[in-house]
Amino acid sequence: MTGLQVERRGGEVWWTLDRPEVRNALDDALVATLRDEARRVATDASVRVVVLSGAGASFCAGADLGWMRRMRDYDDARNLEDALAVADLFHALASLPMPLVARVHGAALGGGSGLLAVSDLVVARDDTVLGFTEARVGILPATIAPYVIRRIGIAAARTLFLRAHRLSANEALRLGLVDDVCGADRLDAVLRERLDELALGAASAHRATKALLGALAPLPDAAERRLTAEAIARQRVSEDGQEGLRAFLERRPPSWHAAEPGRA
Repeated sequence: MTGLQVERRGGEVWWTLDRPEVRNALDDALVATLRDEARRVATDASVRVVVLSGAGASFCAGADLGWMRRMRDYDDARNLEDALAVADLFHALASLPMPLVARVHGAALGGGSGLLAVSDLVVARDDTVLGFTEARVGILPATIAPYVIRRIGIAAARTLFLRAHRLSANEALRLGLVDDVCGADRLDAVLRERLDELALGAASAHRATKALLGALAPLPDAAERRLTAEAIARQRVSEDGQEGLRAFLERRPPSWHAAEPGRA
């Protein structure tokens, strides 16, 4: 599959983001592949748990630079179509009827942190760097916002989205975005402990539990997903969105930095 390894280990399905040369950054092809795989696995009653990890030095560094370059030339309709595809990916992952466990290391930024928000359990290496840094490039974490709020609450989401700073694994643990933090030598052992704990529960009970949680804290419906997609599509084509994207690609500060008090 494009950028995704899929491995079956008994009742476990392991997904490995496999674009290590770009730190497993998401592009339109990987978004579509992962979405379609999530929809396929959701219908397989023999799957008890799904594990999501990243190959190479990082879990997922956010959006791919090549994809971002192409976005500069998208018209409004193409921009919205692109954003809706991302919204559908996160919905497909959050809708999985079986537990989704994330194995995280290196960078988990932007959409990479969004992948943690839709996971049921997150085990992170202690040197992981996380963050919703979109505002610093003139856009916003729109399509992932409902899932972040659902996981850590609106107050914590507000802080992370507006500060748009990078945070450590231990800070993410305190906020509830991460469930376990451990050293590199313990990452797979802790992950296996969690998978073994899940194996003690009945698959039907897990599915019923996730269905109940979905009813008590509903996932965004089609109208809400479109609302978030429209929000990011509008911001991408805005003056600040375009300037932020150019500045990011050109590896320079965006123009609004110079306008801030106290900055040269």
